[in-house]
Parts: sequence; C-alpha cells; structure tokens
Amino acid sequence: MKIAVTAASGQLGGAIVNALITLIPKEEVVALARTPEKAKHLGVEVRGGDYDNQALLQQSLQSVDTLLIVSGMDAPDKRIQQHRNVIFAAKDAGVKKIVYTSVQGAEEGTAFSPVIQSNRQTESDVKESGLEWVIGRNGIYIEPDIEYVDSYQKLGAIINCAGNGKCGYTTRDELAYAYAKMLTEQKHNGQIYNLNGEALSQYQLTDLINAALDTQLEYKPISVEEYREDRVAELGEFIGTVIAGIYQGISEGKADNQSQYSLAAGRPHISWREYFGALKASRD
Repeated sequence: MKIAVTAASGQLGGAIVNALITLIPKEEVVALARTPEKAKHLGVEVRGGDYDNQALLQQSLQSVDTLLIVSGMDAPDKRIQQHRNVIFAAKDAGVKKIVYTSVQGAEEGTAFSPVIQSNRQTESDVKESGLEWVIGRNGIYIEPDIEYVDSYQKLGAIINCAGNGKCGYTTRDELAYAYAKMLTEQKHNGQIYNLNGEALSQYQLTDLINAALDTQLEYKPISVEEYREDRVAELGEFIGTVIAGIYQGISEGKADNQSQYSLAAGRPHISWREYFGALKASRD
C-alpha cells in the first residue's frame, strides 16, 4: 500500500510524512510537491504535485492507494478548483481513499468565512468523490504565537480582537500524528473529526507564554476594525484581513468546538501544561 501526501515541502505536509514513516515503511510513503527538490530532505520518494496541473497529478498518483490532500493556500475562489484537480486526478489514477485537511472557523460573517466556505465545498467534493474518505478540521496552530513572541515583547502585550473567546489550538506535530493514523487505519473512513486541544482564551494563552518564556506580557483586546487595520498595515490586504477574520471568529465562539482528536489519534491531544512545560525546559 502506498500513501501519498500533497504539499509535502510545507510544514504540515512534511510533518505528516515524518509521522507516517514512524508507522509504516518509508518505501510506502510518497511525497508530492510543486517543487520536488524542496521535499528531498524527507527521505522518501518524491513526485511532482502542482494543484494546477491535473495531468501531472494523475501521473504522480499512479500506484497510490491512499492520498492526503493538504488544503491549498491560494485565494478561496481558486482553491476549490485546485482541490478538484487533485480529486479528479486521484480518481483517474485509481486512488481508493482521500484524507483532507480542512479547518474550523466561522462559516459566515467574518473575513475568514470565504476560506471556511471553500473548505466546506472541498469537503463535499471529497465525500461525493465515490472514494473512501476521512476529513479532519484543524484547530488554529499555536506555533505562530510562540514564533511571534519577540514582536509581542516589543509591544509589551498580545493585542487582537478575540476578546474573551476561546480557541481550540493545536500543533503541527499533533495534527501530523492524527493524520498518520487516519491514513493508515480503515476504522476512520467516513468520519469528520475536529482536531484540536483544550480551548484557551487569550488571557490563558498569555499566562502560559509568560510562564514558559519568562515574559511579562498582558492581553489587550481591541475591536475587529482596529485589529484588521493593524494586520493589513503589517501583512497586506489579503492576509491581514483573513487573520482579523480568524480572531473575529474566535471572539464569536466559532473556534471553541468539541474535539474528536482522541478518536482520530487513539490518544489524547497533548495538554498545554505539557507543551509549554517542554518549551520552558528547552530554554532552561
């Protein structure tokens, strides 16, 4: 049985490949990447995998039984067709099962909602493909908050529009482990799983960061519009607006969902006490 992972040169795709080779022989894992040279370091067979090139995808998916589709990063209106290219190529190549990495969030009313809606359309396309399927809805990565700590320290605070809302955060490594299990175990077929750890408020997240990284940050809530203007100024119109939409969804409770992580992974999600404790230990 061969299992292929798209976008393997990216952080999540690469982590999933690494998790898979702890469960099955590396000879059974295929990494797909738009630029194959960027995935060579994974130590598995690498094939071309451009979401805009259905013919190439069909060729690269020959002999593959199970395929993981990492949700694309293009604009929502382009993403639906790109994902369909992968699904159609998989069907034509004889793939038997698709696992799709979707996302949690507000399905309407925020600037992130078009992304959520495009993911829900792909979920429908996967379910209607005629193939076996499993869908994961990822929580929000916690790593960017850790990577952004220097910027937070310059401000002396974590500032966003989430308010008192809680967010079901997760990590790429936790997601990778769950997807490796979903890819290799048939019992998950036909299931949709929310993949996240215990939900945290921004106040709780700030306290955890302070304890682990010896910072003295506070959390300051601001309005959605103020946050959007701030993010757009730093990151540009598209990304800045989308990030503001994510945090607006958090404020509205759309990222605080019951987790099915343990059902997908066969073990509990890492606790935030353990995660931040390891982060603190690595710095001591």
